[in-house]
Amino acid sequence: MNRRAREGAPGLAETHWPAPAKLNLFLHVLGRRPDGYHELQTLFQLVDLTDTVGIALRTDGRIERAAASYGVAPELDLTVRAARALKAATATPLGASLRVRKRIPLGGGLGGGSSDAATVLLALNRIWDCGLSLDELADLGLRLGSDVPVFIRGFSAWAEGVGERLSAVELPAAWYVIIHPGVAVSTAEIFQSLELTRNSPLLTIRAFFESGGRNDCEPVVRSKVPEVAEALEWLGRLAPARLTGTGACVFAAFGSAIDAERVAARVPDRWTSYVARGLNKSPLHELLAPARRG
Repeated sequence: MNRRAREGAPGLAETHWPAPAKLNLFLHVLGRRPDGYHELQTLFQLVDLTDTVGIALRTDGRIERAAASYGVAPELDLTVRAARALKAATATPLGASLRVRKRIPLGGGLGGGSSDAATVLLALNRIWDCGLSLDELADLGLRLGSDVPVFIRGFSAWAEGVGERLSAVELPAAWYVIIHPGVAVSTAEIFQSLELTRNSPLLTIRAFFESGGRNDCEPVVRSKVPEVAEALEWLGRLAPARLTGTGACVFAAFGSAIDAERVAARVPDRWTSYVARGLNKSPLHELLAPARRG
């Protein structure tokens, strides 16, 4: 970063950074840990459905968020919390103004809030010249949410633990139809449910690719949220359909963009549909890479 940018010269332009969504291609709950969290196995697939995070450097040390239209109070907004956490960890005197353009639906199981937070950590680490490593940023992100580390690492990944033990996976090309049925699902409510299966056996990566897996949260969400159950039934008549995370979004994979677009065009108007391409690397990391090599 040049000196002018570091000093926050008057009129410094807002920079824009992508925050990709994710799908859980499967989600097994292995058990409940002594700390109350759940031991999981999942496969994170990054997709090119993205939010955009705008960041403008401030020299007064303040962290501010532009007025949000997505109904999250500033003190609960993960982007604000991420910026404050990085500022506290590095003792930088700098600040930032944050603005998020949302495309990823809230409460959809697509990791939008976690991805936004990861983007803030990665981008501000660069803008503020903090110099933290990916390991340090991932540790910081884990305190904000269990999905944040995969977006910090920036690759599709096999995940264990609460989602923080990650191994990069190269997934074959795929296009996904994602349906948001117009409701939000509380992750905490689903994981606290007595109906949730918590004894799935360990699965190997090889076994997943040979026989697949399931989403242990899906039966619970189906029973509690009829809109999700209806969307799963509708999409399941056209292709194998699955819940991502704890929902509310459901998805199906297709071999080409054309096939996915044909199905998306048939989605009932009462729901919102997206066609997203699977990614093995985050577009944010693609953006950061040239400067990193330099």
